[in-house]
Amino acid sequence: MNLNFKSLTILSIFALLSFSCGSDDDSSSSNNLTQKSDVISNYAAIVLTSYQAALTDAQALETSINTFVSSPNDANFTAAKDAWKTARESYGPTEAYRFANGPIDTGTTEDVEGWLNSWPLDEVFIDYVDGNTTSGIINNTVEAITKANLTGLNGANNSEANVAIGYHAIEFLLWGQDYTDPSNQLAGQRPYTDYVDGGTASNQDRRRDYLTVCADLITDHLQIVIEEWDTNGTYRSTFLVLNEDEALKNMLGIAELAGSELAVERMEVALNLNDQEDEHSCFSDNTHRDIRLNLDGVANVYRGSYSSINGASLEDLITEADATLGASITALLTIAESEVNATAIPFDYAITNSGETAQVATAIQALKDFSDELVLGAAALGITINL
Repeated sequence: MNLNFKSLTILSIFALLSFSCGSDDDSSSSNNLTQKSDVISNYAAIVLTSYQAALTDAQALETSINTFVSSPNDANFTAAKDAWKTARESYGPTEAYRFANGPIDTGTTEDVEGWLNSWPLDEVFIDYVDGNTTSGIINNTVEAITKANLTGLNGANNSEANVAIGYHAIEFLLWGQDYTDPSNQLAGQRPYTDYVDGGTASNQDRRRDYLTVCADLITDHLQIVIEEWDTNGTYRSTFLVLNEDEALKNMLGIAELAGSELAVERMEVALNLNDQEDEHSCFSDNTHRDIRLNLDGVANVYRGSYSSINGASLEDLITEADATLGASITALLTIAESEVNATAIPFDYAITNSGETAQVATAIQALKDFSDELVLGAAALGITINL
């Protein structure tokens, strides 16, 4: 365990948790130990419930976008952007399931995650950009703007940056490129008149169609995942009869999200490059919420709780296997949450302002420390995970 920051805080939390765990052990018998099957079934319930919440908010986003394109004015434009942010709030925690070999990435329905959340996005593939007013699918009038065609174009020419659909495509269509100085703490400034006939830019009708098709596809693709995880869903049925250690290993993929994807790919790279273009939600300046919500998803899986669900967890299993190690992991997760929440808003400001970068680095290290300790927690269960 790396104790190179806030060691006093770690020790105080660790001591408290160790005492609590010790008290529980004294009063428990082996008959009361957490069952792996209960942890696995509780996880399945969390997954389904959180995807259902994401669908509900995506449906509200689609409604808001349809209202805007029917009556493109500033108020409706703002409402559509607010609805996008709300939809991201419920989708963010679900990224914890991306690293569990589930149907979001490896199901029979192709790469649903790529349809929903592909990133990074090359703006020139979709629409006009600074210095090129005729670029993108929207301005290529021979390209059909249909659900089937846009889905087929996603990742065209084997380029992951050729993102045609998903949350970030909608984000770009709503905010446009963000060339504001991070010190101004402003997002992209696309005008709503890009959607008004005779307004700014060209092909306003195609831009309206593109936006509505993307919104419709979000709900379609979330429904695919929900059907897989539903009570009688194909993947859920498969997951619940997996070897228990294999199912737990899938769940422990949250260590990869926390330590590799979130800490390194989404935070450390952007910090080292000092470039606002390297943040996840760079058009809306919503990256700070992405980071916090992804970590919420990690915590939900580890603690076995989400919304009204609160059941048997990985935390229970690891603490019962090794009370000291379990207390350490729980303490490090709490610290990671605190350090991430302490980073400045928005994220492009946090990584470019000399007074804020140190906190970002501290948060990154806290995520790595938690991830490394969770690998040891898996080992305590007899499970090997590689980051």
